[in-house]
Amino acid sequence: MPSSPILLFDSGVGGLSVYDALRKVLPHAPVIYAADLAGLPYGTKTEAQIAARVSGLLGRMAERYQPRLACIACNTASTIALGMVRDVLEIPVVGTVPAIKPAAALTKTGTIGLIGTDATIRQAYVDDLEARFGNGTRLLRIAAPGLVAAAEAKLRGHPVDPALIADIRARLAAMPGGDTIDTLVLACTHFPLLADELAAAFGDQVAQVDGAQGIARRIADLLKGQDFAASGPNRFITTGPLSGAAGLEPALTARGFGAAEAF
Repeated sequence: MPSSPILLFDSGVGGLSVYDALRKVLPHAPVIYAADLAGLPYGTKTEAQIAARVSGLLGRMAERYQPRLACIACNTASTIALGMVRDVLEIPVVGTVPAIKPAAALTKTGTIGLIGTDATIRQAYVDDLEARFGNGTRLLRIAAPGLVAAAEAKLRGHPVDPALIADIRARLAAMPGGDTIDTLVLACTHFPLLADELAAAFGDQVAQVDGAQGIARRIADLLKGQDFAASGPNRFITTGPLSGAAGLEPALTARGFGAAEAF
């Protein structure tokens, strides 16, 4: 059906960075954005907790909303639960992985910084990406869990503490070879929402790489030739009380969403 939506799922509002990229390639596609605010943050949970929660929620959401495609717009959830979700759903499922391959093609110094959640950076999946696509570069990875809350707060109109970003830069710089980083992989969909703050701390000479554009292109490719007909504003769904979405109204309205709805 032309009105069948694309379902974008994230632990919070980080996946809006993917939504922004998707709107550029599929401007007329109906979208339901699902934020698991009741489960935020994912980065501090165990792999078993994340896998069970994400697969369970997406199974129920697919039944309720009948999407044509689902996207797990969350690095942590994708690196842990993507395979399980694909087993559960009978529609295409697109995941999000750290953009190590494009970063390796971009770096001039051969040293790449990667920032993600605790759960993402410890995954063997990331080790595999580095081995397959690192192309001999040096990948320095650190957990930056505080940036998730900072991005959530920024989208609600609150300032970002510069000390939080400065600490991340200092920790990367202190690692062997850290002073030669020229490319920064944002391995969490929340982090592109802090691109300005990261640029101020790391400098314009350090390129920021994330997977949003690649994900959007993959979704558009999988849905090539399909008809789209939105029946109204795109929908923003949240788990937990609606009060969790308080303060997001300007950001949602600017992106064409209606009022937040409870799942």
